[in-house]
Amino acid sequence: MTPATETVASVSARASTRMTAKDFPQEVLNLYDDLVHGRIARRDFLTKASLFAVSGMTAEVMLESLAPNYALADQVAKDDKRIKTEKLAYESPQGTGKMSGLLAYPAEPAGPFPAVLVVHENRGLNPYIEDVVRRLAVEGFLAFGPDALTSLGGYPGNDEEGRNMQAKLDGGKITEDFIAAAKVLDSHKLSTGKVGVVGFCFGGGMANTLAVRIPEVIDAAVPYYGRQPNSEDVSKIDAPLLIHYAELDERINAGWPKYEEALKANDVKYEQYMYPKVNHGFHNDTTPRYDEAAAKLSWDRTIAFFKKNLKG
Repeated sequence: MTPATETVASVSARASTRMTAKDFPQEVLNLYDDLVHGRIARRDFLTKASLFAVSGMTAEVMLESLAPNYALADQVAKDDKRIKTEKLAYESPQGTGKMSGLLAYPAEPAGPFPAVLVVHENRGLNPYIEDVVRRLAVEGFLAFGPDALTSLGGYPGNDEEGRNMQAKLDGGKITEDFIAAAKVLDSHKLSTGKVGVVGFCFGGGMANTLAVRIPEVIDAAVPYYGRQPNSEDVSKIDAPLLIHYAELDERINAGWPKYEEALKANDVKYEQYMYPKVNHGFHNDTTPRYDEAAAKLSWDRTIAFFKKNLKG
């Protein structure tokens, strides 16, 4: 069963029995990371994961159990009276053209507010990222989560298809789409002109990229387990960084020593945290890779960082 064909009953069942990373061999979690980042195909995952299958936990069951369960996504409800939300369309002439996403901001007071751009993973603006946008609005920010899949009709309703769609897009144009979004926030009527960016996985890499590409716009950047920029570009960063990594995420962590060396060499202000015994994606509360303690601690640090650097 794929996420696209899940029944209401199966979603409800998964919602009532939250699994954690401890329910899976680390080798299977590593294979899943390879799958969702396009390094292996679904067939390869099933073949290799079958080596770790036990009674009642086949490779197919493990794959279904590791997939996001968006019944768990709403920390802040869509109709929460503390915030206002709307669809925001904008132009991205250097990117894919017409873009849109979710804008959220406090219902009271009237603003303006410091702004935060939220960059999704490699699968479009799914319910988890929409919830992150709303969480930031509750904390007093003008938050905007663009959907990189806008030109293809938007997030399709399941992550597997979303990943396939995003893989078809030109990476350079996607970058331009998020650059345009940051500039929209910078000049928005509800914005103070102070703009931060937070991103997860693909979005973490994009947060680093935006800090390099538009230092005149980005005032604070928070990459979660994101790919690092080229060392020769680090000198362009002007914003302070808050960098979150997962100890078990060897793929992304391999780039940290070189990045740290460049940050120090160029006197870039940064804080870096390595969260012990957790996996890539630990902040995403809709999957078993979620780690509640690490997610909460990292989010508390993120909010404090944005309040310090955008509200001052």
